[in-house]
Amino acid sequence: MSESDTSGRSAPSPAPAGRGPGRPIAFHVLLGTDYAGKSSVLGELARLAPRWRIVSADDGFLGPRHTLIGRLRRALVGDVVPGMEDAYSRDFLIATFQTAVLHLRDEILRGAPGTPVVVDSYFYKILAKCRLVAASEHPLYDWWRTFPAPRRVFELEVDPATAWERCGAGRDLNPLEHYGTGADRLSFESFQRDLRKTMREETRALPVTTIGEGSPAAAVAREIQEAISHDHLG
Repeated sequence: MSESDTSGRSAPSPAPAGRGPGRPIAFHVLLGTDYAGKSSVLGELARLAPRWRIVSADDGFLGPRHTLIGRLRRALVGDVVPGMEDAYSRDFLIATFQTAVLHLRDEILRGAPGTPVVVDSYFYKILAKCRLVAASEHPLYDWWRTFPAPRRVFELEVDPATAWERCGAGRDLNPLEHYGTGADRLSFESFQRDLRKTMREETRALPVTTIGEGSPAAAVAREIQEAISHDHLG
């Protein structure tokens, strides 16, 4: 792991750590471009630390009362993005994305003080994708940037060429993982490089720990578990 140096750079001022009923809720974020291995690491973290809370908009981590989030995400990918411009506006796309953002924020605020919370991407990846495919700036982005800030971001690195192999050379891609309508290698790798750059712009004011690719998910999860445990003791 490597720590980022954020001194001397300006960025939107994040809000304090999340709060429950009058009590601070500390949380950490696991971030990465597409096919970086976040889901595998989160799954390992859930196994290693079953009392920790994993907050995600992915189906595998949604409870029975939040299946709507998964349905909205599938509608976004299957209906809204392909129909953008002729059937749905860019504002509609961003507003649909916001349902996932609010779900993540609300679940953080429901946390119990003292229980570690690990959030899948938080709003950073969603905001970055919205900036790339919908609008470079939007009033909702400014609101999201006022949401509670994590104690630390763990960024999983993956080379775009490795990610291309992991997605079956384009077989498993959805329209929010590449530029244009054709899922070729160039459009994918270009999008992933821009996605990483844009996510880093959104997190540049935060403590970020970068984790290089190559280690098994279980080993990465143990590293993150140790770092979070140390943060909670500190």
